[in-house]
Amino acid sequence: MHVPQDPRPAATPLRPPGPPPHRTGAPGTPDAFGVPVEHFPPPPRHDPWLVPAPPGSRYDRLARTRLHAWWRPVLGTVAGLAGLMLAGLAVILGGATLGVIVGAEMGGSDGQIFTDPVLDLAINLLSIAAVLPVVYGVVAWIQRRPPGTLSSVTGRLRWRWLARCAAVATGAAVLGQAAVAVTYVAGGEDLGDLFGWVGWERFLPALIVTLLLVPFQAAAEEYVFRGWLIQAFGAFLSNPWPGILLSTVGFTAVHAYIDWGILDVFAFGLLMGWLAVRTGGLEAAIALHVVNNVLAFGVSGADGSLSEALKQGSVPWQTLAGTVVQLGLYAIVVVVMARRRRIETVSR
Repeated sequence: MHVPQDPRPAATPLRPPGPPPHRTGAPGTPDAFGVPVEHFPPPPRHDPWLVPAPPGSRYDRLARTRLHAWWRPVLGTVAGLAGLMLAGLAVILGGATLGVIVGAEMGGSDGQIFTDPVLDLAINLLSIAAVLPVVYGVVAWIQRRPPGTLSSVTGRLRWRWLARCAAVATGAAVLGQAAVAVTYVAGGEDLGDLFGWVGWERFLPALIVTLLLVPFQAAAEEYVFRGWLIQAFGAFLSNPWPGILLSTVGFTAVHAYIDWGILDVFAFGLLMGWLAVRTGGLEAAIALHVVNNVLAFGVSGADGSLSEALKQGSVPWQTLAGTVVQLGLYAIVVVVMARRRRIETVSR
């Protein structure tokens, strides 16, 4: 018996709604829907704006991302310097204007903004702290990498590790000051002439300003010198030491210390740069920097020499004994503690 066939063509499988899927294969080969394959180019690749460094990157190499080009660190450094000057100038002019409005007495010929050393300290600390958003912006918009990679290899500031380093830094600072006192006593100096007391009425405002603003000022310096500069050189060089040394030279140059003070600041910067690479982040450097500056401004505020502390200048040779004890103990304890706690030193 002959069964007549349906003259209509067989129906093809229904294709899902939306744009045609990307198809591969030799031209003319039918795909899953029975349609001959044509040549379709792969979809365009869109990179995210912020691109991190490859896994396993050391701290100084975190700027060496897939988007790295020679001009990015160069342009970023120029833009950062311009932003640093503009931000600092804006804070100083704003502070001076506010001072005039409230009737604060302006400073004299010694480079002071106000005759009141506490107000002068506040403006100076704020002008440095204002660099923080500048350096974050340069990393994000020019280098196109996560700003958190300035903080550590984990892409963030490790707060618990920072707190532990701060505790170690406090102990090392106390022992360092004890070493200075012993050096003075051994040299026949009267310790009573080294420390004074101006009373709580004058000391408390200086202490409040110091505790509120020094953490931001110290962190800003670390993000610039141990963060941006070391990573800028690390984008070109596989050895971290040129970046550590050159950033230390820059760090020493922006301070106004002379004679023994130059050696003191250089040793501090060199160790902080090494610790940043060794521990995979800025936490150890920030902790010691904050403790150092709080102690320095706190002692100066207590004995009434705050204006002299802002001028920096000469440092007695006896302070080097404290520097050796403080930095030596701090470095040893932090490195041992980082190893035991398995602090990450490379990116994931």
